[in-house]
Amino acid sequence: MILGAVLFFTACNSPKSNSKEAFFTWEDSYHRHVQLDTAPQRIVSISPAITEVMFLVGAQDKLVGVSDFCNYPPETEKITKIGGMHNINFEQLLSLHPDVVLIGSMISQKDVDAIEKMGIPVICIVEESSLEGMAEMMEVVGKITQCEGKGNAEAAKWRERIAELRGNAPNPADRKCVYYVVGFGDGGDFTAPKNTHIQEIIELAGGRNAGDSLTGWNISREYLFKVNPDIIVVRREDRDAFVSRHPYTQLDAVKNGKVYPIESGWIDVVSLRNMQAVDYIREICEK
Repeated sequence: MILGAVLFFTACNSPKSNSKEAFFTWEDSYHRHVQLDTAPQRIVSISPAITEVMFLVGAQDKLVGVSDFCNYPPETEKITKIGGMHNINFEQLLSLHPDVVLIGSMISQKDVDAIEKMGIPVICIVEESSLEGMAEMMEVVGKITQCEGKGNAEAAKWRERIAELRGNAPNPADRKCVYYVVGFGDGGDFTAPKNTHIQEIIELAGGRNAGDSLTGWNISREYLFKVNPDIIVVRREDRDAFVSRHPYTQLDAVKNGKVYPIESGWIDVVSLRNMQAVDYIREICEK
């Protein structure tokens, strides 16, 4: 009986004891239980959003490697690149001796398994499809990098900013219709549908997303001309081609000079720079 009691007590208390000893335990975005026994000093980020957050919280000195797509802020040029989202250079990654690899939503399970087989912990922090998801990322990255205070403070500011924008939003009837050009030309027309971070950006800016009734990214020309948006926002590098191409030249926004270029890094993926897109589109809507 005594032996049984001892075994029962040990079994009940061991997980709790191990959890206390670990530096970081969490159920990541892929619902995997992850644990770091000690604070990581060498971190590889394969997510542009995570890389930006590491700079934000002041943990950039722990970045020893980033993906080819982590190009902001400019200081990322000095950090070793380990390939793209779908062509990771595992030999390069291993040579960096990282304590942990932080990933977003674009890394396959096959690549995650390959990294973990090398003995490197992997933590997935997905940006989600909402700007609000960035706040949790700030908190989690702050905790992992021992910059918890800064991460929590920046997350609070981010949430306050979103609440402020929503509180000051114009009435639905007063919102201008904004069309973001995701794709155009012979391959078809594409824009952001409802329930996407791009729609959230447009709405926080005080506009109405032209694709708010769509469930997919493709849009017919008939739909586009029926909506006939007040404002068109297009990637900076695509603006000249768009405004000079038929039949887009027949849209009122093109005729009226209401086509505005935007940095793709501000809007195409969920990141800290989404707030720059909000401010930019808000200025346009207020003109």
